[in-house]
Amino acid sequence: MPSEKTLLAKQERVNELTELIKNSAAGVLVSYEGITVEEDTKLRKEMREAGVKYFVEKNTMLRFAFKNAGLDDITGVLEGTTAIAISDDDQTAPARILGKFAEDTDNEKFKLKAGYIGSEVYDEAGVNALSKIPSRDTLLAMLVGSLQGPMQKLAATLQALADKEGGDAA
Repeated sequence: MPSEKTLLAKQERVNELTELIKNSAAGVLVSYEGITVEEDTKLRKEMREAGVKYFVEKNTMLRFAFKNAGLDDITGVLEGTTAIAISDDDQTAPARILGKFAEDTDNEKFKLKAGYIGSEVYDEAGVNALSKIPSRDTLLAMLVGSLQGPMQKLAATLQALADKEGGDAA
C-alpha cells in the first residue's frame, strides 16, 4: 500500500493534468512504442516549435484526469505505452504533427489512439481526419486568396472600363 505522501503526490499530479486538459484547446493520445531516440527527439522539437506540450504519462493518471475533466469516452484507449500532445490554442496542431509523423515513420508501432477538441472526443479515424486539416494560418491565407481573386478581377474590369472611357472622365 502506497504511503500517504505518495498518494498526495499522485493526487496533485492528477489535479495538474486535469487543469492542463480542461484549459487546452485540443489533445491527442498516441502509442509511441518502437520509435527511435532520434525520431523522438525530432518529434519533440517539432512539437515545441508549434507550441504543443508533448509528454509521456501513466495511463492511470491520465484516466483519472480525463474523468475529472469530463472526457470519460477517451479512457478506453489508455492501454500500453501512452504519450499525450496538448495544445492550448491551435485545435489541429497535435493531430496534424502526430499524423504526419505517423505517416512519415515506417514504424507500425507508432499509432494515433484518440484525441479531443474541447469536449468532443475523436477515435483513431477521427484524429486521422483532423490531421489532414491545414493549420489556422494556412486556412486564413486560403480564405484571403479566394477573396482577393474576385476583387482583382473587379479592379481590372473597372480599370479597363475607365481606360475605355478616356481615363479622366471616369
